[in-house]
Amino acid sequence: MSVNIELLGRELSKIVGSEYVSSKSDVLTAYLLDETPDAVIPSPARSLVLVKPRSTEEVSSILKLANSHNVPVFVRGGGTGLVGAAVPTRDGIILSMERFNKILEIDRENLMATVEAGVTLGDFLRKVDEEGLYFPPHPGDEGAQIGGLVVCNAGGSRAVKYGVMRNYVRGMEVVLPTGEVLNLGGKLIKDNFGFDLMQLIIGSEGVLGIVTKVVLRLYPKFPASATLIIGFDRRSDAVRFVPEILRSGIIPMAVEYVERELVLRSAEHLGEEWPAKEGNTFIMIILQERSEDEVLSMAESIDEIAGKFGALGTLITDNRREQDRILNIRSNIYTALKPDTVDILDVAVPPAKMGEFMDKLDEIAKEYEIYLPAYGHVADGNVHPHIMKEEAGGPSPSQVEEVRRKIYDVAISLGGVITGEHGIGSTRISYLEKYMQPEALNLMRQIKRMLDPRNILNPDKVIPS
Repeated sequence: MSVNIELLGRELSKIVGSEYVSSKSDVLTAYLLDETPDAVIPSPARSLVLVKPRSTEEVSSILKLANSHNVPVFVRGGGTGLVGAAVPTRDGIILSMERFNKILEIDRENLMATVEAGVTLGDFLRKVDEEGLYFPPHPGDEGAQIGGLVVCNAGGSRAVKYGVMRNYVRGMEVVLPTGEVLNLGGKLIKDNFGFDLMQLIIGSEGVLGIVTKVVLRLYPKFPASATLIIGFDRRSDAVRFVPEILRSGIIPMAVEYVERELVLRSAEHLGEEWPAKEGNTFIMIILQERSEDEVLSMAESIDEIAGKFGALGTLITDNRREQDRILNIRSNIYTALKPDTVDILDVAVPPAKMGEFMDKLDEIAKEYEIYLPAYGHVADGNVHPHIMKEEAGGPSPSQVEEVRRKIYDVAISLGGVITGEHGIGSTRISYLEKYMQPEALNLMRQIKRMLDPRNILNPDKVIPS
């Protein structure tokens, strides 16, 4: 389909003003890619126009215009995704949410916040902290925008105790692909008024509507915290230890599995030093409670449990600056590995199966004589194996797909899924017909067709053609 970008630009300028519309290549460059590894990211289209609306009414008008011309619209948030979901793969419109950047209200009485979709996670966390309150989810990159975190149902390290984004969204304003505006939910704890359409939009990866405003649940701040790093020799010992913590009744804020080589590389990338000296693999645990006595008691219990699984030692710190430094090293593993990465996977299995999954991962690495590093959120069964480039110890280019499918097959065989938090985007879309129940995939297609009959919103994402 041919798109007249010049004509489209003029019509978009009537909606938002000419200063917020551009088709210049030097301006578009920053909006064409996300954080997906270079080896698997789709190629962006060539004929595109960027528009930056400021109001819900403008978003609605843009979608109505796109429908009238049958032109695709690709929604752009913070560009922090890892599955190519933000890449504009057809000629058309890039709709950036960056001007929706206002924190509208922090409601202390109801413990709720109302924010526009383009507010970054970092700005939101700082504002909430200034108000003496707490927003538990932390999916990672603080440059991510709230709207993107919602439509991707982002997870992250704190999900084991506090859940994922959908557990915190209480209301939203969303523009449907045909331009209609829905207001769903509100400052409510309970809402059973008809089908929960809000939950359909959450996790839809932007193919069913454009979220413009969100109401999020907040919590009081917990004053006491500590970070534990527990070293092990083997992957399987480390991850098998984790379910025992949960069975003891202790629910940490975060439980992360990392490997020595990965954290050393991340620390070097940041100019930092990883503090734990003993172990090839580590379980990093963050505790956050109402008192230091509670935290200390939990830490002692965890250390005792770890000893039964062959732990080599436990490092504990309650210094906030040191805790932030350790978490930053963990959070930058992908950044450090990305230059040598073909693909970052995102499988999820039942938490008690994590040890078995790690054993199978070792078997695959041995079979192909390759390096398969992994890290992730083991207490909720979500782990990120990396398929490395051949020169970095990974498979040959001809073996990459075979290795990827073997890892996926293992996850499925253990009762898991091929993505726990990153989503489908474009890089996982070809696997749906193999791994998803046909009836479920058909239902997804019908919902998409009903809400977006012309398939203009984020085409080539989530649902196979």
